[in-house]
Amino acid sequence: MNYDLVLLPLAIILLVSKFLSKLSAKLGLPNVVGMLLAGVLIGFIQYIPNQEIITPPAMEGLGFLAKIGVILIMFSAGLSTDFESIKEVGKPAVFITLAGVIVPMLLGLAVAVSFSMSNSIMTDLFYGVILTATSVSVTVATLKEMGKLNSKVGNTIITAAILDDIIGIVVLSVVVSLDSKKGESANPIKVILMTLAFFICAIVFGFIIKKIFMWLSIRYPHHRLIPIYSVAVCFFFSFASEHWFGVADITGAFVAGLVLSGTKETLYVDRRSDIMTYMIFSPVFFANIGITTKFGGINSNMILFGTLFILAGILGKVIGCSGTALLCKFDARDSLKVGVGMMARAEVALVCAQKGVDAGIIGTDIMPFILIMIILSSFATPIILKGLYKKETVK
Repeated sequence: MNYDLVLLPLAIILLVSKFLSKLSAKLGLPNVVGMLLAGVLIGFIQYIPNQEIITPPAMEGLGFLAKIGVILIMFSAGLSTDFESIKEVGKPAVFITLAGVIVPMLLGLAVAVSFSMSNSIMTDLFYGVILTATSVSVTVATLKEMGKLNSKVGNTIITAAILDDIIGIVVLSVVVSLDSKKGESANPIKVILMTLAFFICAIVFGFIIKKIFMWLSIRYPHHRLIPIYSVAVCFFFSFASEHWFGVADITGAFVAGLVLSGTKETLYVDRRSDIMTYMIFSPVFFANIGITTKFGGINSNMILFGTLFILAGILGKVIGCSGTALLCKFDARDSLKVGVGMMARAEVALVCAQKGVDAGIIGTDIMPFILIMIILSSFATPIILKGLYKKETVK
């Protein structure tokens, strides 16, 4: 493959993605929506006769960049994890997280099974796994604007979302590993044991790495070698998880971020690595999803499935998290705030879905509905939250 075939598509992706992500931000939507829409628009170039921009070799090159992008995105998600907030909120957040993972996953599975989406229970289960992810960027921005971020509800939502991502990524890895479309039927016990082995090795090795980075942060404060070494650790964990343990590479990246979180240089590392991710790899990843999304397989049955799939994702979080918050002795209004705050979706849902597409577990025809779910939940979350707090103020 000639590398120059990637340059023009890459230039177009960066220009269009930046413009549409800025437009999305003005509309109160996550930047990721703009990047996805950029990919969808650029994807129409494929249908122009004799065009030489979006070609198979170019898509192959973009695919490589996109895979690095998703690894860096998950690394950043791990870096952003604050274990101190988990300690502060405690058991209620754990129970809310479990409900926020289990209820949407079961509803997604039920919808997939009822529509006979496949002959594989793993494929049906994967539709449920996609719905486990939560993105609280919109919720955090809304609570911060209202001065409620450090409240009991705010801390619970943030902590539950952190735990949500951790559990969701583990579940994703197990389901991908169990899928038998790779040529041989996986042994469930072996998969679980290898997953446990990975996390045990990651904890032991991660403890040593964290000590080294704590020493480096004292010896070389805010030095560029620290983010460089951090990204190296990210890539190593990604490789090790996939090739040595059969665990998804994005899990390795996420765990690498967890290992390096909570140090003096965490914010510096996150900021530096995010520049690289935001400038090239992240726009390419999300745009690549839009470009490769196919609309041809969407018929009336798929539209009905997609609609119920979206409802399962949104209601699953609200019902599961709100109901559990009630059981944890939150009052009715605060419980509803927690449920609404947990229903937003963004990049992690897309990462999970794309991993399923890459592994051949699901098709790309679900992608438009995930995009719709992101847009709906991103619009609805701040509106409903502000309404709940407004009524509280009036009283």
